[in-house]
Amino acid sequence: MRGKCLMIQGTASSVGKSVLCSALLRILHQDGVRAAPFKAQNMALNSYVTKDGLEMGRAQVTQAQAACVEPEVRMNPVLLKPVGDRRSQVIVDGRPVGSMSAMEYHLYKPGLRRHIREVYDSLERDYDCIILEGAGSPAEINLRDGDIVNMSMAEAADAPVILVGDINPGGVFASLLGTVMLLTESERARVKGVIINKFRGDVSILEPGLRMLEERIHVPVLGVIPWMDVELEDEDSLTERFRRAAGQGDLNVSVVRLRHISNFTDFQALTLQPGVRVTYAEHPDDLCNADIIILPGTKNTIEDLIDLRNRGLDVPIIRHARRGGTVIGICGGYQMLASRLLDPLHVESRVPEITGLGLIDMEVTFSPEKRTLQSTGTIQCREGWLQSLNGQILDGYEIHAGQNTPGRNAVPWLTIRGETDGLCNPAGNVLGTYLHGLFDDGLFFSALASRQRHESPDISRPCQTMDEFREHEFNRIADIVRASLDMDAVRRIIRGEQP
Repeated sequence: MRGKCLMIQGTASSVGKSVLCSALLRILHQDGVRAAPFKAQNMALNSYVTKDGLEMGRAQVTQAQAACVEPEVRMNPVLLKPVGDRRSQVIVDGRPVGSMSAMEYHLYKPGLRRHIREVYDSLERDYDCIILEGAGSPAEINLRDGDIVNMSMAEAADAPVILVGDINPGGVFASLLGTVMLLTESERARVKGVIINKFRGDVSILEPGLRMLEERIHVPVLGVIPWMDVELEDEDSLTERFRRAAGQGDLNVSVVRLRHISNFTDFQALTLQPGVRVTYAEHPDDLCNADIIILPGTKNTIEDLIDLRNRGLDVPIIRHARRGGTVIGICGGYQMLASRLLDPLHVESRVPEITGLGLIDMEVTFSPEKRTLQSTGTIQCREGWLQSLNGQILDGYEIHAGQNTPGRNAVPWLTIRGETDGLCNPAGNVLGTYLHGLFDDGLFFSALASRQRHESPDISRPCQTMDEFREHEFNRIADIVRASLDMDAVRRIIRGEQP
């Protein structure tokens, strides 16, 4: 199958393209094919740092894990990270090239086409098969001239396309038919099949509609995939998890939903912990019953701190901490816990200086240099309950710009490469770190939960890790998709044959 590929496109955002790509990649891996994901351009605040310190979108990382290959930035050469309503940080080949408005990027984007093609060709040479993912819809006719991620990418890769529609909100036949009709003749020729996703009910009820659709678009319906409660990491803030509680139990964890929240994949591991309920807080009342409050990462610390105060969320957070409640800050959330935040070069904001929440005695100074690398931290605390965890290893990654200057009342608790990363207050109930992924192995949070429950920390207690959970999910969705699709037809499409 060397050099063969398949592109999954959708009628809209959130129709399930990313999950379907993950399932297909796991199926190919199970069938002995060395496959890899590719998405020319991603827009997401959930990112990841590769082993060589480069930044890429989380969706392609998840897909690489499904394929059992090492994530690398060639799988996602362009990443856009929104920094406001009208601007995004543009990351090419894992490194920032600047902040651009929508119009600036529109003018910049055509120059990326040749480079993206070269990156794709390089990736294709190293794998037997590539599963490409589109973005949004290929039928945005006003954006066709500047397209680098949908049909223009399919043409560059000479990839056949399978079109996916989401039946859950209704209107799936109209959206599939309308999308195909808005494509050019050459683009329509690339569409070799369609899939209806997220169906609840008896498939036989759909049969008349499926046949009528095939008659109108002249390509086969390859299958109907049932609704799957998928708990893999989400690509961006379109996720549904902000609107619902996850898990059940006596321990309530409230993650503050910041305006530019990033890397909220940090908290999926918490839902695997027994007796833990995770919610996302948007209003002060949402924090009333919290046992543990978490301030997550953000793409814009200062602006989100201002917004947090405007929503009145600062008061319950500070009150919770002063009563001895646990508050944890990660990356940008860690910076918010400081006494003062300084931005003299306007890296984050037009605001040169702002008072932080004052829960950890430190100052943060922002700088243009961005730190992106995989890291291993070691708990080393000289006082308080954290001493019982000294020597525990926490693996993760860092993505941040900023340098902390601790005050005399700041207590180091986590070191990375021999330098202090994490600081806490003297009581040990307010702590922060730049390390994303510190909850993934379950052991550190298990110790936090034991402290909250007034139990002795037991870091040896076995618990499911995120790696184990992902493996189970990949195999589960692969089984469902394999049973729901005409996989023989899919394989023929990948080989360039008629389905």
